[in-house]
Amino acid sequence: ELETNLKKLHSLSQIRMPRILNAFNALVRRDFRRKTLRDSARSFRLKDSAETVVIGGGCVGVSLAYHLAKAGQKDVVLLEKSELTAGSTWHAAGLTTYYHPGINLKKIHYYSIKLFEQLEAETGQAVGFHQPGSIRLASTPVRVDELKYQMTRTHWHPTPQFLIGPEKIQQLFPLLNMDKVLTGLYNPGDGHIDPYSLTMALAAGARMYGAQIYYPASVTGLTPTADGRWDVQTPHGTIRANRIVNATGSATPTRQTTPPHDRPHLFVSFSFCLLGLLFGPYEKEEKMKLQDSWIRDGVPPGFGKELFESDLDRIMDHVERAIEMVPVLKNADIINIVSGPITYTPDLLPMIGPHQGARNYWTAIGFGYGIIHSGGVGKFLSDWIVSGEPPYDLIECDPNRYAHWTSVPYLCAKARESYGFNNVVGYPKEERFAGRPTNRVSGVYELLKDRCSMGFHAGWEQPHYFHKPGDDSGYKPSFRRTNWFGPVGRECKLVMEGVGVIDLSPFGKIIVKGEDSHRLLDRLFANTLPKVGQTNISHMLTPRGRVYAEVTVTQTAPGEFLLITGSGSELHDLRWIEREVCDGGYAVSVCNVTDELGVLGVAGPKSRAVLQKLTDEDMSDTAFRFLHCRSMQLAGVPLRAIRISYTGDADRYTLVMPIDRTHMNCDTNPLEAGLDYFIKLSKPAEFIGKQALLEIKAQGLSRRLAFLTLHTDDIDPEGNESVWHDGEVVGNTTSGSYSYSTQQSLAFSYLPLHLTHAGQTVEVELLGQKYLATVTPEPLVLTEPARTRLQKKIWKCIS
Repeated sequence: ELETNLKKLHSLSQIRMPRILNAFNALVRRDFRRKTLRDSARSFRLKDSAETVVIGGGCVGVSLAYHLAKAGQKDVVLLEKSELTAGSTWHAAGLTTYYHPGINLKKIHYYSIKLFEQLEAETGQAVGFHQPGSIRLASTPVRVDELKYQMTRTHWHPTPQFLIGPEKIQQLFPLLNMDKVLTGLYNPGDGHIDPYSLTMALAAGARMYGAQIYYPASVTGLTPTADGRWDVQTPHGTIRANRIVNATGSATPTRQTTPPHDRPHLFVSFSFCLLGLLFGPYEKEEKMKLQDSWIRDGVPPGFGKELFESDLDRIMDHVERAIEMVPVLKNADIINIVSGPITYTPDLLPMIGPHQGARNYWTAIGFGYGIIHSGGVGKFLSDWIVSGEPPYDLIECDPNRYAHWTSVPYLCAKARESYGFNNVVGYPKEERFAGRPTNRVSGVYELLKDRCSMGFHAGWEQPHYFHKPGDDSGYKPSFRRTNWFGPVGRECKLVMEGVGVIDLSPFGKIIVKGEDSHRLLDRLFANTLPKVGQTNISHMLTPRGRVYAEVTVTQTAPGEFLLITGSGSELHDLRWIEREVCDGGYAVSVCNVTDELGVLGVAGPKSRAVLQKLTDEDMSDTAFRFLHCRSMQLAGVPLRAIRISYTGDADRYTLVMPIDRTHMNCDTNPLEAGLDYFIKLSKPAEFIGKQALLEIKAQGLSRRLAFLTLHTDDIDPEGNESVWHDGEVVGNTTSGSYSYSTQQSLAFSYLPLHLTHAGQTVEVELLGQKYLATVTPEPLVLTEPARTRLQKKIWKCIS
């Protein structure tokens, strides 16, 4: 079958068959020798205890062992069932790119490349690192927009990246057919590294700093102990570990040739092929092969450095496209054909960090691009483990973003979709529909699903905007204003002038109660606790005084609190709370009731009037005040009441009216975010982060969050855009949107203190163009309580 497939390709690229088969046989002989060596390895006895046990000897696991040992942690042990680099590392392409569309994943890439540049000098081990640069090509106008969109988000990072024209592209890569090329994204520091040599250098460094690496040493069992540690069972003995890190890659349980002249790599947008070092296409989504037996039965115990049988039919259309783009490939010889396993998560991002529900259990798995992530992730996790908090925010990679709703059919559908994502445009506010809906649907889903465009949040289906007859409906993403702009404006007007109902069921809901509930929450939150029947906004901080989470806290009964957090933070925040409960020995119960409690938000000046028709309770402003709560009976059966009350249109996109004020996360502290009102430094309790905030306040701030107004054309800010002043990047936006109330774009941005006074002008970069923005006192639109207080004040002055 191999010969048949190669003959098919022969007419296209003039392959010399004996050379191919000899290379293939050499691979088989090499693997046989390695298996023989592994099987004859001597028996050894592991140590009895360790601070951290890393399971998995790919580049990510070895990098973590290296960074932990280098940071000074004693007793770091790495266990590998086969040999180092087995699994996906050994056959990886080894591409090293600064480029990444994520905010802080750029930092992961940046650190990795800087580490690779000096690792050989540090360890004495060659890593085979070359930096010829890379060019991502755009051959359609929408791809040009995509590159401009990414450049907008790169200027405030140290990443060297440039947009270049066809002439420069041809100069850098003269073998390219320029007929369809419009522009390119050039990263001069990108390149490639030998994955095997990289891993061995990291292993040498890990041993140099005191880590111990054992292989072959498969883990046959993991048993948690009562004190939060783990017994790690292997054929060579059991290790008692204070923590374990699962870095097993493709073995995670479920349920080198240099290019001539070292030309820059090409990332061809329409097929995402890798040219230069190798030709590695991502086949079309429908042709991608899932390892069904692995999903059903797990990875075969003996699988290490084996390959799959090649199937050239799956990539023939990509081969033809590659030859069209680089015509000399038609006469090229194919030296090796490699088809091996790679891991894909539902959203294409890895799972990095501690796991909710299992104390001291960490993961570093799900890497589709493990080589470039290895250095940065090793450093990121090492810093987190040693200091007790992440060095910066990577919540998009939090392993707790998946829960019970991630069924096997969902995982398979999403893995296929994620793989196909390599070949498509990456739009803002992107929706991906495979595997939906999950079993997480609210009581109003069936009623609404045909009337609106649904979004996906932590497994939930949630209305994004409603369409009416005559609207341009359907999902039509764009880098500019698109078909939802009009309907959302209509809904904003409805809510501001009348009433709207918003399905907020995806919000995370956690109940904390017990004799120590006050003491626990006083330790967790920087704000004072609300009285019974009242609500406030509180923040959980890290020991460095960074914002870990923003939570709505309500004391529903004496000693019983309802905590509400964002849909993407449900288990992220629950893990933080549970860890403090265990560490502090608090007598409380913590219960996640997210799936049990549906939530409908009723908003607008007529909201009280609507609710008054459904209850006998007094809903007036004086009887039911702002930030108060009560339990009440609505008319009719609960589900029916929900359906009756859902007569107005509103949705999650309408929530852009009060745009996210701070983009609060582990990159920011609440003082620079202007949240002083919610931070009670004078309260007696020693809340987490209190001492750090006192030090920050004493030292003074270097930046502050500013509110910006700007006039654009058909594009609006959404966050993470570069902000300029006098030709220099001075900050970045954290969030932004169009204000239908004031008919202009709004944004929040962190700026140096001297640029935060009212009336100061800066420029916000959007799709490569700079728009004038003005620092403006907020708010532009008053909340209901503020309007009421102002009206009373005016009436008092008049009377």
